[in-house]
Amino acid sequence: MKLPVIRHLQRSSSVAEITAAIAVLEQASEAPLIKDEELDVIGELISNLCGALEVHQLVAGGMTEKDACNTFMKKVVESIDR
Repeated sequence: MKLPVIRHLQRSSSVAEITAAIAVLEQASEAPLIKDEELDVIGELISNLCGALEVHQLVAGGMTEKDACNTFMKKVVESIDR
């Protein structure tokens, strides 16, 4: 996950656009003969898009973009530490 990518997606895309992109990438990941390297890239893209969705939700809930990004990344770091 890359916070600059998440921030850019959150700023420049609507929730509907991000959701549609996730759906397309999920379908692509199920294609036959997909290589592991390609699957890794798709997974990275999906994780960044999901992060952008979560930041969108936090901002819609009243947080500033900076606080929403910090809250999201703190959650990610905490989940890695487990």
